[in-house]
Amino acid sequence: MMKASFKARYEPDKAAAGATVAFNAGDFKLRASMTDATVVNGPCLNGLALAVEKPGFFIIDYNVPKKDFRFQFMNSIRVAEKPLNLTYIHSKGDSRTILDGNLVIDSANKVSANHVFGTGNTKFKYTYLHGGLVTFEPSYDLGKNAWDFAVSRKAYGDDMFRATYQTSSKNLGLEWSRNSKVNGSFKISTSVNLAEERKIPKLCAETTWDFEM
Repeated sequence: MMKASFKARYEPDKAAAGATVAFNAGDFKLRASMTDATVVNGPCLNGLALAVEKPGFFIIDYNVPKKDFRFQFMNSIRVAEKPLNLTYIHSKGDSRTILDGNLVIDSANKVSANHVFGTGNTKFKYTYLHGGLVTFEPSYDLGKNAWDFAVSRKAYGDDMFRATYQTSSKNLGLEWSRNSKVNGSFKISTSVNLAEERKIPKLCAETTWDFEM
């Protein structure tokens, strides 16, 4: 069975659209995605990306116009009888390597870390799920020596409300998203920089439709 999705994104100063087609080939998933740049002004390779994935093991992405590969490998081990999920990501074009890991303590608590090799960019995050509805996510960035905070709450089954605050940039963000198999998915977000003299909010809206072919 082939699955397809269409994604549109709108900001007041620009608009963008994208489409993705994916299908299963045995244990693998093949995916092709494109943006409006691929079809505007005639068919071209701009915005075209190809991917092959074996769920839970690896993902290989290929950016066609940039001729750039991105490798992602996943693995899980157990530490003190707790699952530790590891993800290794390498982008060939910018020679950037990232190691991401999260340790699931129990159904309500999780700690995670993200490190970019060759830089001082390391982030730690603690995730706490309260009552199955509200999630608190404080995180600390070693490179910026700063804290970030996020809190989200599920509502009405498919809806999610989320607020974020970055102490280093004084950026406050609010988001409303819905992920529904019946009514489709969308996300509406706004952000404002509290350090700016003119605090003008930035708006963004995204919507996604999934199809089975």
